[in-house]
Amino acid sequence: MRINEIPVAKTPPGGWTSWPAPVLAGCDEPLPEGAPDLRGFWQTLEVMVDGQAVPDHPGLRHIQRVEQAGDRLVVTAAGVVHDMRCDGTLENGVHDVAEFDKATEINVVASYEDGVHVLRPHGLDLGQGTDPIEVKRWRDGEHMMWQYVGFTARLQHLGPSDADPADIATINQLGDT
Repeated sequence: MRINEIPVAKTPPGGWTSWPAPVLAGCDEPLPEGAPDLRGFWQTLEVMVDGQAVPDHPGLRHIQRVEQAGDRLVVTAAGVVHDMRCDGTLENGVHDVAEFDKATEINVVASYEDGVHVLRPHGLDLGQGTDPIEVKRWRDGEHMMWQYVGFTARLQHLGPSDADPADIATINQLGDT
């Protein structure tokens, strides 16, 4: 199966409450040169703010699934499904809803830059005339790093992205989405 044959996934109204099926299962198109391999279920181990670990940060224990095939990447976590092509265009980026309320529309440019997955929300002008927010994901050895607004997190790999969430013990133990 090719990535172009798979319809773009969207967050269901109000967000999901049980892990949805993988979007790119069965698609084995190779990743573009320079793209980090982020495939799998990942759980936050450590959250740093201003370079300091925050042991009680609400982002701890967060679990996300990342699927990749060709230049397409899907992040499923916290009730949302963000499906995108990482080609640097707004047209093929994320067109979905924000995680915080599962209703606010977002449009995000996605790209791979120097081994980093970069997301740049469009239309979030904070008075500077540009879109200043960037969300990044990259590999650091066996871990995935995730830079979000106000923090950087280190995540551990729990299993492959096409695994049944019921088979990943950590997800069952935590009941975390």
